[in-house]
Amino acid sequence: MSTTRETGLPFMKMHGLGNDFVVFDGRPRKIEITPALARAVGDRHRGIGYDQLALIETGEGDAHLSFWNADGSVAQACGNATRCIARYLLDETGKDRLHLTTIRGDLYAVDVGGGRTSVNMGAPMTDWRDIPLSEEMDTLELPIEGAPTATSMGNPHCTFFVEHAEAIPLDTFGPRYEHHPLFPERTNVQVASVIAPDHLRMRVWERGVGVTLASGSSSCATAVSAARRGLTGRKVRMDLDGGTLEIDWRDDGVWMTGETMHVADGVFRPEFLDRVE
Repeated sequence: MSTTRETGLPFMKMHGLGNDFVVFDGRPRKIEITPALARAVGDRHRGIGYDQLALIETGEGDAHLSFWNADGSVAQACGNATRCIARYLLDETGKDRLHLTTIRGDLYAVDVGGGRTSVNMGAPMTDWRDIPLSEEMDTLELPIEGAPTATSMGNPHCTFFVEHAEAIPLDTFGPRYEHHPLFPERTNVQVASVIAPDHLRMRVWERGVGVTLASGSSSCATAVSAARRGLTGRKVRMDLDGGTLEIDWRDDGVWMTGETMHVADGVFRPEFLDRVE
């Protein structure tokens, strides 16, 4: 980190449907992400700001990815950041397929043409222990108001199906359930409306972040929840505040397809890093 403090810390800014990320490439040199650094970079007034921070490192596959929330906590999965980084690595290597590793496990990305990228986010987990919940119960309809469905995509999700997703005040609704006692590790919260058997409208509150324009793992969890409840088929169009994703729950996992944007490159200056505790 001493070299970083002397020369600065390069970063990339990316987004998937407005779900925005700061990405560090730790392959040329080792980068240590501390909770204090994650919070400082995530400050939208004094840092750069992001929904999640991501680190690329060398791994057993094409790369290993790690993620943090803006409050400094670790995020086990981040679908849109995975898509953004996969697009960057596909362009860098000239490959049309990637093998990525994460805390969640092995993920696979494919170039589907037109600048769009598809990522297999793995199999959903629906057992109460895997989400995790604080006690044994049926995860299809939780015994709380609104009877939401619980799912894990490597991180916990709580999905409410409502008549009009836009009518839900997420800034108060989200934190109420993020910190619900049923979720010992907190949870991401989604509100979704069924438009058609292959079409959902979804909005999201991300744990440790707040309201975001999109969320890949939340989109996967919502699609899985809708299919489990018989509201849709296993392949759906997911309309989010920031745009549209295609979600396809196949036998080998939940595939997520959409556009990404590499916005800019920059360097965190030594003076900024010196103020990080």
